[in-house]
Amino acid sequence: MREKILAALLLCLAVFGIIGVILTIYDKLAAKKLPRHRVPEAVLVMFGVLGGAIPMYITMQLIRHKTKKPKFSIGFPIIILLHLALAAVMIFVVK
Repeated sequence: MREKILAALLLCLAVFGIIGVILTIYDKLAAKKLPRHRVPEAVLVMFGVLGGAIPMYITMQLIRHKTKKPKFSIGFPIIILLHLALAAVMIFVVK
């Protein structure tokens, strides 16, 4: 049972990560060419909180997008630390 729950969580993390990366790249492209069709910051943060923070943060660093905004440059590393702490609790505490 525990393995199925962990597998489902990993699948969710992968899905939110992929969608988050796609939205991040789209927003970077829209910033230059389609300013009216930007992805709201709240949507990017939501996908980060839901599990896409690590791949989104790496993508933001690679494409240099939103790297000067504290919401992303400080907020996403904090979200990542919280996700890692939650994963540690799930792995080592929850039986």
